[in-house]
Amino acid sequence: MTTNTLSPPLQWAVQAAQDKKAQGVTVLDFAALGAFTDAFLICSGASERQVQAISDEIEEQLGRHGLRLAHREGRAGSEWILLDYGEFIAHIFHERARLYYDLERLWRSARRIDFPDEPGAGER
Repeated sequence: MTTNTLSPPLQWAVQAAQDKKAQGVTVLDFAALGAFTDAFLICSGASERQVQAISDEIEEQLGRHGLRLAHREGRAGSEWILLDYGEFIAHIFHERARLYYDLERLWRSARRIDFPDEPGAGER
C-alpha cells in the first residue's frame, strides 16, 4: 500500500483529517496480516475539541460519498474517538492518549504510511 494505492474512502478520510489540522496522520496497512480490518488511520488533535472536529469532518466527508459509519466509540470531550468503516478504522486521539496507547508500536508489523502535517506538502 502506498499513498497512491489507498482506497478512495481512506484517501478521503486522510484528507478530512488534514483539513482539520490533525497531527501525525498515519495509515497502518494490515492487508498482509489477515487482520479484522484492512487499515487503521491514526491521527492526533491538540485538544478534545479538535479531536471532535476531526471526527466530525471525517464522518461528513465520507457521508458526502455515501459511506456510512458502522460503529463509533467515544463522544464529545473524549480523548479518543474510534470510527469503524469496516474497510478501515479511524483512531482520532488527543496527543496524551495517543502516546499512552501507542498503536503504532502495538501494530509495528503492519506497513506504515506517514503523512506530512501540512496538507499538500507530500505525495497524494
